[in-house]
Amino acid sequence: MKSENHISRARRIIGDGLLALSFLLTVDVVVVMLRRINAVVLKADYQEVFLYERILCAVLLLFALDIRFDLFTRSKHTIARIIGWVLRIVLILLSAVIVFFCGKVISGSLINTAGQAEHVIVLGLALENGKPTDDLLARLDTAQAYLEAYPEAQLILTGGNADESGRTEADVMRDLLMERGVPENQLILEDQAKTTKENFANIARMLPAEESVVLISSNYHMDRAVQTAKNAGFSHLMRLPAPSSLLAYGANMMSEVVLDLNEFTLKS
Repeated sequence: MKSENHISRARRIIGDGLLALSFLLTVDVVVVMLRRINAVVLKADYQEVFLYERILCAVLLLFALDIRFDLFTRSKHTIARIIGWVLRIVLILLSAVIVFFCGKVISGSLINTAGQAEHVIVLGLALENGKPTDDLLARLDTAQAYLEAYPEAQLILTGGNADESGRTEADVMRDLLMERGVPENQLILEDQAKTTKENFANIARMLPAEESVVLISSNYHMDRAVQTAKNAGFSHLMRLPAPSSLLAYGANMMSEVVLDLNEFTLKS
């Protein structure tokens, strides 16, 4: 009897903790993505990612609810309990996949291997209402700090998605860096690509595949960015993650999980 009480108590504590985490994650996703969708030009792309983010959050919430309240196996009927266990196992597997990819994003954000290189790739980020986001500014801060350590390096600024005025992410980054005193001849623009994959495909035509390059992007984006760069032929990459907004980290992480799962599904 005491062991059953201990199990029930542990289940409540774990369930309450997972419910709180999954609820906070869901709120972060909804608040951040709704604001972002209303501010960017490519609304359809963000709306699609938002849809899948909500599905993943729903899976995690349902998993937490099952742990806390034993949703699927409370029935006394044998068939209902069997069906409940099947649903529970499916839910556990789905949740494990989501947590695994979240772990990939988090672990990738912690690795910094930057050293001296001739070229530094600074990945762009969608403008919101025509203005750079805090995360994009953090990428520029990181790039500027790198130039202070290695003043001979050249920055390759990427991003071809234009706002309503026609300015691309790369244009905005160039202008901001020049305002900070970075010479224009140290800035190379790749302003044709619409996606990260296209960014690296275009840059691969600019640089020798064997050249060592530094990659700057937001910490949550680093794992997928590195893999995309390797797929484009970059074999000597050094990582330099830029800090990102803590309040939006959950939403950004789930966006990366959605895109990772999409690429994994396509490969399979």
